[in-house]
Amino acid sequence: MRSLARAALMAGALFASAATPALVKAQLLEIGFDQSPVGLDPHLATAFSTFAIVNGTIYEGLTAVDSSLRVGPALAESWTVAPDGKTYTFKVRGNVTFHNGAKMDSADVVSSIKRVLAKEIASPLASRVAAIDSISAPDATTVEMKLKEPSAPLLSSLATIAIVPKSFETDKDGLQKQPVGTGPFKFEEWQPNGYVKLAKHAGYWSAGLPKLDGLKFNIVPESATRQVGISSGTYSMLPNIDAATALQVKGKPNVKLEETLELAYTLIGLNTSKPPFDNPKVREAVNYGINRAEIVQAALFGAGVPGGPLSPALKEWATDVKQFPCYAYDPAKAQALLKEAGVATPIAVTMNVLPRQDIKDIAQVVQAQLAKAGFKVELKNQELGQFVQDWRNSNFDMFASTNAGSVDPDDYFYRTFRTGGSTNVFKYSNPSLDKILDDARATLDQAARKKMYADAQSILACSGPIAHLTYGQLFTALRSNVQGFEMLANRSLMGLKNASAGK
Repeated sequence: MRSLARAALMAGALFASAATPALVKAQLLEIGFDQSPVGLDPHLATAFSTFAIVNGTIYEGLTAVDSSLRVGPALAESWTVAPDGKTYTFKVRGNVTFHNGAKMDSADVVSSIKRVLAKEIASPLASRVAAIDSISAPDATTVEMKLKEPSAPLLSSLATIAIVPKSFETDKDGLQKQPVGTGPFKFEEWQPNGYVKLAKHAGYWSAGLPKLDGLKFNIVPESATRQVGISSGTYSMLPNIDAATALQVKGKPNVKLEETLELAYTLIGLNTSKPPFDNPKVREAVNYGINRAEIVQAALFGAGVPGGPLSPALKEWATDVKQFPCYAYDPAKAQALLKEAGVATPIAVTMNVLPRQDIKDIAQVVQAQLAKAGFKVELKNQELGQFVQDWRNSNFDMFASTNAGSVDPDDYFYRTFRTGGSTNVFKYSNPSLDKILDDARATLDQAARKKMYADAQSILACSGPIAHLTYGQLFTALRSNVQGFEMLANRSLMGLKNASAGK
């Protein structure tokens, strides 16, 4: 099939018997991908298009999350925690090399964490490791982290912090186009708006992996073109596709679908630093004006659920959205709240829209719904780079987008809603919520944490800076010959290291 580039075939059948086994088995997995990455630095880029290409493929963390949403070892093979919960000692694997051939050791781990925490780097991930007071490398395979206070989400947070060579600790530019990690695949070439090509990391620390010789992320924005490509065999994989695309390829010969309820959510973001969304009643009115069940049907083709602040996939943590009064669609109630807020209607606002088809569809549905609730919303379709820039600079009234999820509520909430959080682009500040989030991340008692995050969800659901919309069913389309790939609810493609592609 065309999706697999086999160098051996180029030699022709006449020489097939003489080809070396390595050539015969050469397998480059052709992937149809919807967006170009926005840089390749794992500590700076936040777009899904970057995350999918680099997370678990080029880069790895000390820990990793598996398909059951459990946190386990990755570059750290083990760790111990002091009785007071404030000192973590990690034993780093001794057989890991970076893609540039340099041996990775504990000093690289220390510099990577310091890089994320450095104000000069301004990493949006900084909040995830803010609990670390000091970090040191007593020897080449030991890392010691001393915390300001106990941190329940530390191990899951570390799964999101890529380990990079210490030479990049103060470098803000070098990794954006030339990433250097320890993962199963190494960067080879990036043709902007064309493709990103990764090659097998021959020195990968896990014996026998990866099984593929490389990955090629072909940037194909048009959904129809990707559908034709997976059907014809031009592409062997369409990762993390939306429900509409999944429906189009479902049942095609030699194509199979993997699916899971994802941790990421769709949302309407509201800028609380300026009118009208500085008024909690206006934010509450937005929630009453949105019919989430209709969005699931109209934009997700039924493949999802109305979503609150936490994914229903986190069964231990998520509050049933039926408990949130503002989730009962009621445009009349929305208009009454706007009247109480003393604002003139219709409220004219602009909504920036992430350039992804399902988000564009959602934005149109929300625009129509909010028109009945007293809002006149102008949609602003942007290319990805401009959307991200405006997002980072809080240059918006509203935006329609999607946010990544995690296995721990702290990763959902702290960086996004805590005053001064590294991705709190909404400029939201609520001292009561801040205290809950501070206490919850420092509390190791599971029952107590659960109560705190239930309170946090109640605060955020109706008057927070985000109108949570849906959690979609996430699909990945694969040619039937692709084996061993395991899909993750957090959209990571780390499962590609175990994948193979037969005839």
